[in-house]
Amino acid sequence: MRAELSTINIAPTSTHKYSVIWLHGLGADGRDFESIVPSLHLRAEANTHFIFPNAPIQSVTINHHMKMRAWFDILAISLEEHTVDITGIYQSADLVAPLIQKEIDKGIPAENIMLAGFSQGGTIALHVGLRYPQKLAGILALSTYLPTIEQLSNEGSSTGKTNPVFMAHGILDAVVAIEAGKSTFDKLSTLGYNIEWHDYLMEHSVCAEEISHISVFMNSIFV
Repeated sequence: MRAELSTINIAPTSTHKYSVIWLHGLGADGRDFESIVPSLHLRAEANTHFIFPNAPIQSVTINHHMKMRAWFDILAISLEEHTVDITGIYQSADLVAPLIQKEIDKGIPAENIMLAGFSQGGTIALHVGLRYPQKLAGILALSTYLPTIEQLSNEGSSTGKTNPVFMAHGILDAVVAIEAGKSTFDKLSTLGYNIEWHDYLMEHSVCAEEISHISVFMNSIFV
């Protein structure tokens, strides 16, 4: 059994009302999105606890088996096909779900807790959020897709369909093809999920326009 995830935290400076669990991408760590917080211009920033977990360190096949922080192994990758360690996704989901419970135990309702993630982190955010048994504040899924979407018919929660989901992707993304992200969006839309799509003229990254749209999304929820 894997140990509890270590985290980088930005504590609320006023009454704690909301929490955001933000998951980094392959090879990064919890500090990767720490600096984005001031750029979000959240009206409730002082009331929000930001949690940036560090993924476990593991060997990644496509990176010559180098050990790095990863939410799951990637066995092969191309613009047409992604072969990932599905078991690893479930294992990481089992590490992230307790972070939600930890905030609930502090008295924060699940509906005031948002999951966010970039690339691999976005996969885990979607996987956990759409299956979580309680309604969450929302899900930010950036430059990502959902390899476990076929299992949602049996594993998705009824509350998962009510969670607002913000999906965003770079048109020039050569790491996770925009077609993979758009396919996830289309399938989730068809299944009745509460989801919106944004794309930007960028690569596998985050841009100012995207941050502005994320700000609008989060400020519409954290009021």
